[in-house]
Amino acid sequence: MVIPFRRVERAAAPWVRTRLRSAPAAALALALLVAVTACLAAAFPRALERYEDAGLRRSVEQVPHSRSVVGLSAPVPLPDLPQDQREQALLPATVKRQYASILGTVRRPFVPDPGQSSYGVATSVNQAVPEPWLPRPSGLPARVALVAQAGLADHARLSEGRLPRASGTVTATTPEVEAAVSADTAKSLRIEAGSVLHVPGAGRDALAVRVTGIVAPRDRDGAYWATDTLLRTPALMRVTPADPESPRYWLGALLLPSEAAPALLGTEGLPYRYWRLAPDPNTLHHRDLGALKSALAALESGPGLQQVRTAIDPFTDAQTDLDDVLASYSRLHSGVSALISVAAFGSGTVAAVVLAMAGGLTADRRRTELALLRARGASLPGLAARLLAETAVVAVPAGALGLVVAVRALPGARALPAVLAALAVTAVACAALPLRAAAAHRLVRIPALRQDVTSVRPSRRRTVAELTLVAVAAGAVVTLRRQGTSDGSDDQLISAAPVLVGVIAALLLVRLYPLPLRGMAGPAGRLRGVVTHLSLARAGRSSASAVLPLLALLTALTTASFGGSVLAGIGEARDHSALLAVGADARLDATVDSLPTGLTDRVRRVSGVRDVAAVSVAYRAKPNDGRQSVPVVGVDPGGYAELTRRTGLGAFSEGVLKKGRGGPGTGAVLPAVASPSVADVHGSAPFPVSMEDGSSVSVRIVLVRDITPAVMGADFLVVDRAGLGATAARPTTLLVTGPEADGRALREAAGDAVSVRLRADERAQYVDSPLQSGVEHLYTAAVAAGAGYAVLALLLSLLRAAPERIALLARLRTMGLTRRQGRRLLVLESLPQAALAAAGGVLTGWAAIRLLSPGMDLTAVALPPSVAPLEQTPLHTDAWSLTVPALAVVAVTVGIAGVQAWWAGRRGAVRELRAGDTK
Repeated sequence: MVIPFRRVERAAAPWVRTRLRSAPAAALALALLVAVTACLAAAFPRALERYEDAGLRRSVEQVPHSRSVVGLSAPVPLPDLPQDQREQALLPATVKRQYASILGTVRRPFVPDPGQSSYGVATSVNQAVPEPWLPRPSGLPARVALVAQAGLADHARLSEGRLPRASGTVTATTPEVEAAVSADTAKSLRIEAGSVLHVPGAGRDALAVRVTGIVAPRDRDGAYWATDTLLRTPALMRVTPADPESPRYWLGALLLPSEAAPALLGTEGLPYRYWRLAPDPNTLHHRDLGALKSALAALESGPGLQQVRTAIDPFTDAQTDLDDVLASYSRLHSGVSALISVAAFGSGTVAAVVLAMAGGLTADRRRTELALLRARGASLPGLAARLLAETAVVAVPAGALGLVVAVRALPGARALPAVLAALAVTAVACAALPLRAAAAHRLVRIPALRQDVTSVRPSRRRTVAELTLVAVAAGAVVTLRRQGTSDGSDDQLISAAPVLVGVIAALLLVRLYPLPLRGMAGPAGRLRGVVTHLSLARAGRSSASAVLPLLALLTALTTASFGGSVLAGIGEARDHSALLAVGADARLDATVDSLPTGLTDRVRRVSGVRDVAAVSVAYRAKPNDGRQSVPVVGVDPGGYAELTRRTGLGAFSEGVLKKGRGGPGTGAVLPAVASPSVADVHGSAPFPVSMEDGSSVSVRIVLVRDITPAVMGADFLVVDRAGLGATAARPTTLLVTGPEADGRALREAAGDAVSVRLRADERAQYVDSPLQSGVEHLYTAAVAAGAGYAVLALLLSLLRAAPERIALLARLRTMGLTRRQGRRLLVLESLPQAALAAAGGVLTGWAAIRLLSPGMDLTAVALPPSVAPLEQTPLHTDAWSLTVPALAVVAVTVGIAGVQAWWAGRRGAVRELRAGDTK
């Protein structure tokens, strides 16, 4: 029997196209959510990488070039070799060839900057020149260094004369060479074009160096000129640098053409060859930090140096401080990496929960449709595949769009981390609806079952999962408290600890919040009216799937409170450090012996100044006529005591410094406030103090304080200024109170003889690295993202229950419920969950900060490495960061419920009361 061929007809209405056409608004909303989330997720690693690279480059660029440049040097060949070979070793072609050999030895990612790297020949011993017309500050002749550095014409601009050149072949016996000097050297040493200096020779007559030109650096701060600043700037040296009374002499550099380098062999300067490799800042990337350290170690003391010695000279040496600079940056990065991870985990968790809620909302809206498909024979894998396809059609292009926006907005970073982040967001968005639908419809059910907590009880699997999360969170918190974040640990479990605390609180609240609502519903039933009782009863029997909204709210609130507390802690640390550095809101110090007469009154009249404390500081006062100096601060007890109380820097009362007897010379003993170190040395017995003006006072320590506003050091004595002599009591410092004091007016009132420091200016200097400012920006973005997703989670939660609530209002209106009562019902029904979530978020944030604060140190983020803090900056709770997000959640809930009630009142009740409606 032949079975006739039957052609299979294609479906007239494909599934995906039909679904998208039937619900375009939902598809557009999902696309927008996925695009924004993918953009934020892709932007986070790119922004972090940009901040890391900028921080690394700033760390290298802000140190002197003498520390960041890798310097290699080799002596000239030994004297027992033929003279022509020694001269050949100093010729420009030879030194350049050796420079190229060194460049070939350098391993990436260390890339020298060819425009700022240099090489040449210089003398290691500075030579005294006998010319009498050179300045002699202490009667000593000036000294010069002879430098034949390649590339002078490319890096200098001729100011006068012409560039030096070598005539013929230069040897060790050449009697005269030409040179140039920098403009600063010419000015300080009175050198002019045409001047001749005679450098002592070694076994020959003096080498005559004729100055043919004066040059100015094209890039004064570049590595070519700034690695050895003597090339551009002369120095006034002392014979004994440690002795301030030692005789002085001028030291400058004579810039010879590179072809004249062999002439240095005829001097006593002991010439040497050098090659200076300046790192190219544009090639420095944080991701290459480990390889960069390895390349530097190989060149400084490893295989790279051995290759250089084989190719150039066995005595070649290499030295650099760039490895120390990289180590300092690594410590800074280690201090902020854990805080960055906390922000990433918090925002990522809230975003993932919101994506899951979006899928859950769609699954609930289509519950009847999906149940019908299952009842008509649709398999669970087939149903999940269809849902995955229709979601992917929307989510994949949206995720790609978000990725493109992030890449375009933040160029200059690797693409792979951003691609992985956007891919993760897209995968979660695609999988949320199929998984939620598969979990809800794994069994075929025709009637729609109730989903509230009265019918759906927590299963054993859920209990085990929650207990597992409790154990993981407890382990993370204990680890963080013991280990902390200041040591740069990369344990991601530690970074996830604040989020885990919020997750556990959300799970507990889901289990516990219906209990008090049910307890309040009974007494509310005895009140007049049904609105309160009905709202509490419905809130207590809300959907069992409310775990995701609560999880999103609590996680977002915990992240917001944690991030807000971090930002507040950073600000407070900087404020406190600036206060310690200045001592008040503004500080005026005399650059001479004392402040000008009448300055205190002029400062008081400046706009924004509230109070002025005049003090005299004798930094070289000596107790017991010893050699150790201790600063003695003479103050007006009333004003200074008020300043210490207001600033919190070593506060004491006015009566502590009230002297008991007459003025100086009468044998009176002045009560003093001392630092702990001074108190340990002198005790509580009276002792004499010799002041700078030659007078002497007797003081007795009556109170010990760690710090005081007038002096920043660890040693000080604070006494009543009225007990000092007339000269010692003259004010040298003004401590100004007034956060809004006009700095420009203060400087105009002070004049040129007084230095002015503002607390605000000092604080602005504490953001030393782009990495530090980047951490603040990322944390601010994390707080904003957490708040936005919390609002979105709340909106999704209310939208999920919107059809049921609108139908309820329609039915109740047929029973006599007014529109006003309907609005009250929706608001009161939504308010308990939001209020409990807000209260839980405040408690969770407070608990997380209290639990984790012993291990969190904000010093690396708040202060630059150059500022040595007196103590660590621990994390502490910030009231605004705890309460403002929680109150915002309640306000948004009330607002959304009110809008929902208003919209339901505008719609007719006929549609909601159709027969057979399952809502």
